[in-house]
Amino acid sequence: MILIQFPDRETEIKGLAFLVGRFSGKVMRGGLHIVPETALEALASQNIPYSVKGKATYEDQMAALRSAAAPSVQ
Repeated sequence: MILIQFPDRETEIKGLAFLVGRFSGKVMRGGLHIVPETALEALASQNIPYSVKGKATYEDQMAALRSAAAPSVQ
């Protein structure tokens, strides 16, 4: 799994719309996304720009899961 970031919000929305249903992944705070390596080639084939921030660590993946499972404060 790889950490990526899109250059702006508009591109992020376009990239996520493309990825949903095709690849599993996680959205993290700060605009980072955890995606499988195969998603990189697919994004590039659609001319959707992104930058690779590095390999996602186990801690990154667990942090994404914990934040997704955290109850919302009302």
